[in-house]
Amino acid sequence: MKCLIQLNDQQLVHLYIDGNTDALSTLVNRYKERIYTSIYLLVKDKYMAEDLFQEVFIRIIDTLRSGRYTDEGKFLSWALRIAHNMCVDHFRKVKRGPSIKTSDDRDIFEVLNFSEPSAETRMMQSQSHDRVRKMIDKLPEDQREVIILRHYADLSFKEIADLTKCSINTALGRMRYGLINMRKMMTENQIAL
Repeated sequence: MKCLIQLNDQQLVHLYIDGNTDALSTLVNRYKERIYTSIYLLVKDKYMAEDLFQEVFIRIIDTLRSGRYTDEGKFLSWALRIAHNMCVDHFRKVKRGPSIKTSDDRDIFEVLNFSEPSAETRMMQSQSHDRVRKMIDKLPEDQREVIILRHYADLSFKEIADLTKCSINTALGRMRYGLINMRKMMTENQIAL
């Protein structure tokens, strides 16, 4: 029998449905970074992203076990759609609940520091990454979503179009306008410096 890593997604899904739990582990390892990154960039909270990531795979397992999986050959797109929908559900819940803000309008949990950051964490929080993130946050929702899915989740425009339920041309247009808007922000920041 072939090594599980060499099998395609559809073969791994069928093996998992037939009882091979290692097949699911192979799928999780194959896509965990892309799925986690897309969740993290939408919710912007490491711990919430970890929770949602686990919930995504619980939902995937439930769907596969119940025989309701129908997107054969498109596992990653399907998993990212589940992740995207769970993020949307998360924001709906958060919107309904109260939040505690500091005097400078930041969430209290962004300010509290429960552990020392590692060297890797400090490095990732460099000035250039922070500036890019701030610019992305200022973009309209549809442009921000396409840029995150394309550059951070490494999705194709076809996958983005399927996930966001728009045409490929619309996804391309959103990307183009998002990049134009980011260039304008960069120019304005250069002048302000």
